[in-house]
Amino acid sequence: MARTKHEKIGNEIRHDIKSGKYKPGQRLPTEAELVQRHATSRPTVARALRDLQHEGLVVRRAGSGTYVSTPNHQPRGSLFGLIIPRRGETEIFDPICCEMACSTQKHHHALIWAATSMEASGDIAEQAWQHCQQCIDRKVAGVFFAPLELTENGEATNERIAQALDAADIPIVLLDRDLYKYPRRSRYDRVGIDNRAAGYTVTEHLLQLGHRKIGFFNRPYSAETVALRLAGYGDALRRFDVAPESRWVAQGDPSDAAFIGSYLKNSGIEGLVCANDLTAVSIMQTLDLLGVRVPQDLKIVGIDDVKYASLLRVPLTTLHQPCQCIGSAAVHAMIDRVSHPDLPARDILFQCSLVVRESSGARSTFRSLPRPFQPTPHRG
Repeated sequence: MARTKHEKIGNEIRHDIKSGKYKPGQRLPTEAELVQRHATSRPTVARALRDLQHEGLVVRRAGSGTYVSTPNHQPRGSLFGLIIPRRGETEIFDPICCEMACSTQKHHHALIWAATSMEASGDIAEQAWQHCQQCIDRKVAGVFFAPLELTENGEATNERIAQALDAADIPIVLLDRDLYKYPRRSRYDRVGIDNRAAGYTVTEHLLQLGHRKIGFFNRPYSAETVALRLAGYGDALRRFDVAPESRWVAQGDPSDAAFIGSYLKNSGIEGLVCANDLTAVSIMQTLDLLGVRVPQDLKIVGIDDVKYASLLRVPLTTLHQPCQCIGSAAVHAMIDRVSHPDLPARDILFQCSLVVRESSGARSTFRSLPRPFQPTPHRG
């Protein structure tokens, strides 16, 4: 029995095809005609037709209409959209997206990328919205979305995009981060790393080296992943019986020499956990200007293991994200979501590997490989 309007429409068309009312190769009623017949919206009709296409029962031809599949027709895969504002600024997304493109192709699907220019100098929020509209216009079967961060109106833009995709009956799988600040949680699947564990691991590394005054630094308007990393940082300090001090945690521009100098003087820290590698690298460049030596005067760790982390004058200790695993898991999550729209929201999270280099003052090692991912339903 159909539970939703689009399922009811799909069941009726499916019955008409199997009963012979619509013959192989015959054109079905237009979307406008189906909207009027079923007294519903165009996105609901489009969702029903996409489901039938996914089953191989119909063929949708741009500018022509929807036709009953012929016996020799090979079912076409689905078309998925990708919305990643500032993709070029966050290095982890390139390998994730490459793996997603390969994985969708293996499953006979296709992936469309942003047609707008995602440059930092432009209006990123407006560009993300334009790409959302492109996905809706192309009637994609689902959208992979990395919510906007590092901008004041990011959360409002993220909500606007999600609501538009919901209205068009387009499933969403979130990449790396949620729409909202921790601990609030959206109702969409999310694929990424265990950020709380990541914050714990890099902080634990500094604690195991004997340091106790450890700071945490991030940029304003960071994604909710950073709040989780900060929580993990606090977990590690308490686990080692170190009482966190508010002056150890700072938020600001890592390239602001005056701000960084004041922070170091007032906090008295001997080790620093940076929210990500980009922040760590910027702070290390600022420390050079201030004459602060890494790791002699200050130990630094990051998270991500970007390509240039090992190429710095003082190579960076960091966590390695399993980007290929994340990309593959995201595609599998989307296929599941399209087939089973009523599944509860899931957090599919990976563990990271600690890569020890000179910036933390320890011998270089690569501690472990990432564990296989396990889909974790969201609770609460």
